[in-house]
Amino acid sequence: MTVEGTSGILKVQNKSKNKGASVRYVGKLDKKLYSCVTEDISTDEVVITDERIKHIQERHPGNYEKISPFLQEALEVPDYILEDKNPNTALILKRVEVNGQRIQVVLRLHTSTDIEGFKNSIISAWEISENRWKNYITNKIILYKF
Repeated sequence: MTVEGTSGILKVQNKSKNKGASVRYVGKLDKKLYSCVTEDISTDEVVITDERIKHIQERHPGNYEKISPFLQEALEVPDYILEDKNPNTALILKRVEVNGQRIQVVLRLHTSTDIEGFKNSIISAWEISENRWKNYITNKIILYKF
C-alpha cells in the first residue's frame, strides 16, 4: 500500500506480494546539488508511485514511455533546477541526447518537517518543446544551471 501525504511526499510501502510494488525506486540525488531548493533534505532516495505514473500517462499520453529511461539521469545531472510555486518542490529541466528530447520533472523534496518514512518523489514529468524550455529559462527563477 502507498500512502501519499497532503504535502505531496510519498511514503514507501509495498502492496502484498501478489500485487507487486506500488512505489518504484528511481534513484538517488545529490543533496548538496539540491540544497539550492532547500538545505533541509532528509533523504537522497527518489521514488515515483504507480499512481503518479498513471497521472503522467493520462495527462501526457506517450510521454512516460519516452522519458522514463531518462528520469534518473535528469535527477543526477539536471541542466536546470527552477523554483516552483510549491515549497520544497523544484522543476528540473533536462535535455536528453536521444532525438534532442527535452524533459521536465516536478520533484518534491522530503524535509525534516515532513512525515518520517516518506521519500523525495516525482510528482509529474513530461516532454516539453524548445519554446516552452526557453520560456521557463527566461521567466522562472533559476536555482541551478549546469
